Amino acid sequence: MKLASYNNGRRDGQLMLVSRDLTQTVAVPAIAHTMQQLLDGWELLKPQLQELYDALNEGKLPNTQTFDETKCLSPLPRAYQWADGSAYVNHVELVRKARGAEMPETFWTDPLFYQGGSDSFIAPKADIPLASEDWGIDFESEIAVITDDVPMGVSAENAAKHIKLLMLVNDVSLRNLIPAELAKGFGFFQSKPSSSFSPVAITPDELGHRWEDSKVHLPLITYLNGELFGRPNAGVDMTFNFSQLVSHVAKTRPLGAGAIIGSGTISNYDRSAGSSCLAEKRMLEVIADGKASTPFMRFGDTVRIEMLDDNGVSIFGSIDQKVVEYKA
Repeated sequence: MKLASYNNGRRDGQLMLVSRDLTQTVAVPAIAHTMQQLLDGWELLKPQLQELYDALNEGKLPNTQTFDETKCLSPLPRAYQWADGSAYVNHVELVRKARGAEMPETFWTDPLFYQGGSDSFIAPKADIPLASEDWGIDFESEIAVITDDVPMGVSAENAAKHIKLLMLVNDVSLRNLIPAELAKGFGFFQSKPSSSFSPVAITPDELGHRWEDSKVHLPLITYLNGELFGRPNAGVDMTFNFSQLVSHVAKTRPLGAGAIIGSGTISNYDRSAGSSCLAEKRMLEVIADGKASTPFMRFGDTVRIEMLDDNGVSIFGSIDQKVVEYKA
């Protein structure tokens, strides 16, 4: 199934059922008004919604309308949990190499995570408002999963069945604020403003054979100011799959329905695939030339993040955003 949340003037939006080709949509208030309501009652409500989804794709559902991505909020406009990992250890390795630091061996066996702010996600077509270009504005193109209720201590094997939906992510980062925050020994906060998610969230079965071993085996495509920036394959060089990430996060606490778990920046050892964030490209420049030449984002710069199926059709819709100056 494919689902979205339309902006209806309310904080959590209106749950919408979206056709597989992203052309038609319909509200389903008889089943659930919001995405969170659906996730809270997933086992009961999903079969009912599946029947409507099949009818929608067969053109047999009345009262449909043309799907408009610009009306979408993030699928979960706010969430009880947003935890972002760093599943592509190749990316972490580059960060440390660029500053001459050795990487602990435990990074290959124990995932890195930070707990992000989940009360104010940015809509996928909305501007990214920030107060200063000096903060080192960067995008991070990622994938995330949404879970149902996950019991504490769940194994990686059993965690897979708790993954209900997938989305794309722009995990906005302020690179020049990160070093001082990490130096305090207490993690990110100001350096991680509101994130954005794709217009559409999908059930894993929509990916067919491209969803295997709790990984998405397709390129994630990023454009910066209209030019291709990178298209690394999300299923390649992913050290920890999504089941392992969910299990890691739930080691000492249960997760509530609607918890969002991110992959971290998609990164391949094959550098010809490009990158999914400016920081990685700058790191490669430092390693090769001794200095970074690619600037961070400035006001007016745009980023587009999208994933296409084997026929070149958009799967999640696209994140299209512009960085703008925030004035209180």
